[in-house]
Amino acid sequence: MAPQAISNVCPTVLFVLFCFPWSALFSHILHLVFQVVSFAPFTLFPTPVPKAVFSQALAVQTHYNTLVDKISQDADFLQEALASTIAVDDFTARLFKIHQQILKEGRSQVLCAKLDKAVWMLLCGWVNRVCSKMHLSVRAKLLTILLDRHILKMAGRLEESERILDNNPAAGLARAIAKAWELYGSEKAVVAFFVEDVQRNIFDQRFVEYELWKRNIHVIRLRFEDVFKAGSLDQDKRLFVHGKEVAVVYFRNGYMPDNYTSEQSWDARLLMERSRAVKCPDISSHLAGTKKVQQVLARPGVLERFFPDQPQAVQQIRATFAGLYTLDMGPEGDKTVSMALAAPERFVLKPQREGGGNNIYGSEICQVLEQVKESTERTAYILMDKIHPTPVRNYLMRQGSPLKISNCLSELGVFGAYVRQGKDMVTNECVGHLLRTKSSEHSDGGVAAGVAVLDNPLLF
Repeated sequence: MAPQAISNVCPTVLFVLFCFPWSALFSHILHLVFQVVSFAPFTLFPTPVPKAVFSQALAVQTHYNTLVDKISQDADFLQEALASTIAVDDFTARLFKIHQQILKEGRSQVLCAKLDKAVWMLLCGWVNRVCSKMHLSVRAKLLTILLDRHILKMAGRLEESERILDNNPAAGLARAIAKAWELYGSEKAVVAFFVEDVQRNIFDQRFVEYELWKRNIHVIRLRFEDVFKAGSLDQDKRLFVHGKEVAVVYFRNGYMPDNYTSEQSWDARLLMERSRAVKCPDISSHLAGTKKVQQVLARPGVLERFFPDQPQAVQQIRATFAGLYTLDMGPEGDKTVSMALAAPERFVLKPQREGGGNNIYGSEICQVLEQVKESTERTAYILMDKIHPTPVRNYLMRQGSPLKISNCLSELGVFGAYVRQGKDMVTNECVGHLLRTKSSEHSDGGVAAGVAVLDNPLLF
């Protein structure tokens, strides 16, 4: 078999071995597999979550979907919101340059799709937007649901076991991709998962992929190199890679500066953005999720720009905001700097980056701000109130780690998906949730970073 074919088959084989260990032979193979593959970490018990907070998070998600979509179509707003950031942050500036070129040429894409996740720090009303790349371990969640129900039953808590909700984000995410593929209008076209060279959470991606195969939708996997070397546009701006027409590009890569290893990577991103293929997300939606845009949205009157006749939607969204403060040059930004230096323990300093491990806390805030407080470099950051939720005691189960009880903090992620055709919103859904829990000794970091573990909400 060709190397590419082998790389596609191997994860499927591992999935079968993990889920269906039918024989002693497979058990032996699993022993070998565990030398290079570890299970996703998880909590021993589900974490209590107030039903009101959980319901609020799910109820507001479709409004967030609509908000991101409207921002992505408002070029003037993006220009105003990101003006100070693109002047000092090279990565955001490169993305914005692509955005401007697409606007200048005219959008070839008549369809828009976005998979998104809002993150709630539990027991408080803070929501943080992250891109679709971050829906970690959607299938592993199904397995932890079964595990938590079983553990509660074993502990004699039958009624509580029935409060562990069903949850399958993979199906909902795939449903939106499938709708975008259908509306594209070519049965021969493929869905392309745009991925990194090395995938740590490939099984997560595969379950979304398998949902698409169930619908007889052909899925391929592409990297920057594939698009640069084998990608082209025809006269109608249809995207072809390795001779296959691409209907949907689902970005699981391209959200961090180190993903772009050369100018060829940027050329590949531009080629995809110029095409008719549905980008999930497209460059405008990508920019709509930046930290600076989040901070601008928290200003009085800004949400009303996007929901002029929907005060209830504005109220629901605004109720989820924590304090967000500008570091732009001027009196307001100077006040933010002084406030942060006086009480750094009250805040989080955030750069324009996705994923865990980028935020700055405590004394490090002072170190950074002292260096940049008189420079425009400070506008590459925003400041946010630090949330102080109440810790919950639980056991964090990791391969090779001793079993001990820890003080834990949890984040609730809510998945949203929408597809728009022209001006019409075809589908707009909340498609699932993800609870991640970590020891309270850690300030930042997710499951992939080795800090957080998978969890399930136990509603009360």
